[in-house]
Amino acid sequence: MATITIDGKLCEFEGNKTILQVAYDNGIEIPHYCYHPGLSVVASCRICLAEVAQPDPRNDGKLSLIPKLLPTCQTPAVDGSEVYTTSEKSVANQKAIMEYLLINHPLDCPVCDQAGECYLQDYSYKYGRAVSRFEEAKHKNPKKDVGPNVLLYSDRCIMCTRCVRFTREVTGTDELCVAGRGHKEEIDTFPGKALDNPLSVNVVDLCPVGALLDKDFLFEQRVWFLTSTPSIDGVTASGDNLWVDHNDGRVWRFKPRRNMDINRWWTSDEIRYSWKFVHSDDRLRVPMIKQDGEPKEVNWNDALARAVEGMSGKKTALLVSPMLSCEDAWELGSAIKAIDDGVLIGVGPVPVDGEDQTFLDGYTVRAEKAPNARGVRRVLEQLFGESNVYDEAGWRSKVNGADAVVVTGNYPSEWVTEVLGAVLDGKFTIVMDTLPNKLTADADVLLPASTWLEKDGTFENVNNVLQTFEQAIRPLEFSRPEAQIAIDLASAAGKGDPARFNAATTRTAIGGAVADAMGPEVGGAKRASEMQYVEI
Repeated sequence: MATITIDGKLCEFEGNKTILQVAYDNGIEIPHYCYHPGLSVVASCRICLAEVAQPDPRNDGKLSLIPKLLPTCQTPAVDGSEVYTTSEKSVANQKAIMEYLLINHPLDCPVCDQAGECYLQDYSYKYGRAVSRFEEAKHKNPKKDVGPNVLLYSDRCIMCTRCVRFTREVTGTDELCVAGRGHKEEIDTFPGKALDNPLSVNVVDLCPVGALLDKDFLFEQRVWFLTSTPSIDGVTASGDNLWVDHNDGRVWRFKPRRNMDINRWWTSDEIRYSWKFVHSDDRLRVPMIKQDGEPKEVNWNDALARAVEGMSGKKTALLVSPMLSCEDAWELGSAIKAIDDGVLIGVGPVPVDGEDQTFLDGYTVRAEKAPNARGVRRVLEQLFGESNVYDEAGWRSKVNGADAVVVTGNYPSEWVTEVLGAVLDGKFTIVMDTLPNKLTADADVLLPASTWLEKDGTFENVNNVLQTFEQAIRPLEFSRPEAQIAIDLASAAGKGDPARFNAATTRTAIGGAVADAMGPEVGGAKRASEMQYVEI
């Protein structure tokens, strides 16, 4: 295997890699701004320059020091070479680059949203000078509204051009460009063309400083107050890997979590803001039962007792939403099967909006707006047999034979169709949902459910990849995960023991591929390494 030595550490590598890539594969930090593994290499920021000595074939292969500094992001790693990023010449370059970048940079770290995760701050401390020698007035570029979701503070920009390359090489929409020269050079949009594409806010993640900012997160939280929990897209079939940044029980933002097999480094704006409904003022908070034709708030014990009473001795039908996790589906199916062994089983409606949209680097925005239609069906078929699990249309055609119906929702918006509501008329209806709709208003028993951010579970995406996710925030007030509701229903009916839902235990009970989805790496991406250079 080929090797190079970086600052005295011997590093092995395979294939065609640059010095910077080899360094980070071996845990060695080399400062950089313009380089990103998902974009073309332009070597424009120059802070990654280092001294390099390579074997000289004209001198019997002995090491020969190249007289000029080389950009490690662009220079191929050559077997047997040595790289010096901490030499006197390399360090002098790092300090000079930091000094140039800070000449016109405003001293507004206390009010900048990027503070705490800014590489200009970090590199200034690690590689910069302690005192600025620049005494002239700073040149100030304007603040710009470049799109519906993104603001540009031009005076903070260091012209790494990551954002420009992203709109050219990933989305292919070309909204951003470089305008001007010298100290008047700045990022701008083409006239009459706003930064408005389905992946637009990824430029905020790409920006290594506080130049591009998310309007939705602007001045909301200091990042050092936030806790990041690994999760999965819970509103579409893509299975994008995410970081859920939350504080004190409230979600403040989603950021993409690298997974080269699923979403690479990106996520769509639709997914990025999909957490909004979790904190909706309309969330269902307490159990309710219908009494004298009107809904009445009750405690969980009374609601469960009423649900069991309504199902006892009756033919039951269960419609499991594709918004639920595999564990939810398993516990629901197991509980209702224990109560009525002849239960009619169906997978709830799967929303589809338009067609899939694939971008230049392969990232796809999915038209299917349900995260686990395949996982729910997989689990239910394991419980009841493939021929006994119907889609929503097939379930509706057979539900007239049932006396009691259990329906789950958890969709982020109004979802109950008039057709579904019509076939449930006259039946004892138990609804588990998060937001009010026509069906929750007509339910005999309404049980408030938790969203995917409020529980652990497993989703199977459109490509049949199973990925686990962790609970990020506590459930809202008296809401419970559907799996917990199912366990409680079975216990109230005398068909099971009281227990606290544990996703890992349920996965073991399911067995097979669903159980195998949980491992030391959540969602197929390492937890700790995600905060390294590939994320800036």
